[in-house]
Amino acid sequence: MSSEEIVIDVHHVSKRYEIYKTPRDRLKQLVLPRLHHTLNRAGTALRVAKPQPSPHFFREFWALKDISFQVRRGETLGIIGRNGSGKSTLLQILAGTLAPTAGDVHVNGRVAALLELGSGFNPEFSGRDNVFLNGRILGLTQREIEERYDQIVEFADIGEFIDQPVMTYSSGMFVRLAFAVQAHIDASIIIIDEALAVGDVFFRKKCYTRLEQLRDAGSAILLVSHAMPDIEQYCERAVLLDHGTMKFIGPSSEAAKHYYLMHQAPAISAPRPATASALPRTNGLDGSAEGGERPSAAAFIDLSDRSQIGDGSARCVGVALCNEAGDPCNSFRQGDVAVFYYEFEVTRYIGVPICGLVIQNERGTLVHGKNSWQFENDVAVTTNAGSTILCKYEIKLDIGPGEYVFEIGLASVSEEAWAARNTMSHEEMSARHIRNCHIANAGSFSVGLAMIDGVAKLTHHGIANLAGDMSVTVEQSQPLSAQSAGH
Repeated sequence: MSSEEIVIDVHHVSKRYEIYKTPRDRLKQLVLPRLHHTLNRAGTALRVAKPQPSPHFFREFWALKDISFQVRRGETLGIIGRNGSGKSTLLQILAGTLAPTAGDVHVNGRVAALLELGSGFNPEFSGRDNVFLNGRILGLTQREIEERYDQIVEFADIGEFIDQPVMTYSSGMFVRLAFAVQAHIDASIIIIDEALAVGDVFFRKKCYTRLEQLRDAGSAILLVSHAMPDIEQYCERAVLLDHGTMKFIGPSSEAAKHYYLMHQAPAISAPRPATASALPRTNGLDGSAEGGERPSAAAFIDLSDRSQIGDGSARCVGVALCNEAGDPCNSFRQGDVAVFYYEFEVTRYIGVPICGLVIQNERGTLVHGKNSWQFENDVAVTTNAGSTILCKYEIKLDIGPGEYVFEIGLASVSEEAWAARNTMSHEEMSARHIRNCHIANAGSFSVGLAMIDGVAKLTHHGIANLAGDMSVTVEQSQPLSAQSAGH
């Protein structure tokens, strides 16, 4: 990465806060260390006392500890982590509103930061006045704001409220206007902290379209969100923070899996041996005792460079992609059947296994995802150490032409949770499962136009071909001759 491409360079940045129990302690910290220093100097001069360390009346809280990364021009970087992980502190340092305790931050370019709703707005001013006020704060000249004013108002789409005091705005209207200003100042770095979660679906779509335009024009974008699908779809890389430390930086799909893994429930404890020995052997996803015949060696994908994310209880030992005939294949046509095969070796007891697969397009959009629990089969059983889990999933590719990547994963739940799965909501079941092993980018394939009677045809528009039926009825008008005869 050349120095000209780097717009943000964070080098060993840390941020410390001093936490006081009472205001009195803050006053003591302000006065007594200075007095202590004066006495130490006097004592040293008279050689009557050894200098003593200055007293502290606070405890230290490190919001960030030794954070380092770079962002290049035209890149979208996600910042993820639970509340209190240091995300907002990091963004404030990057925006220049907060100074680090240690380390260096180099920002090359104009920064547009949407950290808080309406930051930089005067609540008593109208929306129109705040556009000019906020634009000037962000570095635009009066003439530049006037030239962009109509675009900003059109983007915000708040109608006559543009001339009303912003104190009368809803939170959605607030963020519409704030984002509209930030998105039209030609910033080379755009920082967004959860603000887009406030708008409705139409406004969010408009915002992300605008962000893609700015990214294509060379702007770097930093996006903070708790919505992992947004991070995976819009960000190339992501930084995972936890209690002020950087736990991971890399592809956004892998970062999201680390995020889930870091906060999942404790591992499932193995039952007593008598219970475990009575359980049958693990079945495959397709319901057969052996999980189906293994594909040929040529169908297996090289996993040596694939990152496996898990809790150490299992590892993926094979992934294969075939056509319906069982031949190795990674190029399909619309309507073809693709057969995904993958297997895991289990190193410790994991409970009831759940195999899953996710397909995304080249833009990171989730096209399809399903697991063995959602198939409502009853073939899965508890799995002991040393077992092999075989998964086979046949999918009819009723999707649009294009390039796709797929993910595979293994999760597990306790016997009790599996037995009660039909009475549990999705949220309840998800909260109980353990992520054992996951490969974010297991493989890729392409889909071309369908061949119908030897002719390449597009079967539908968009990502997916949804099942349904259509009828067309024409209520015919009178023939022209009949209409003329009536006059």
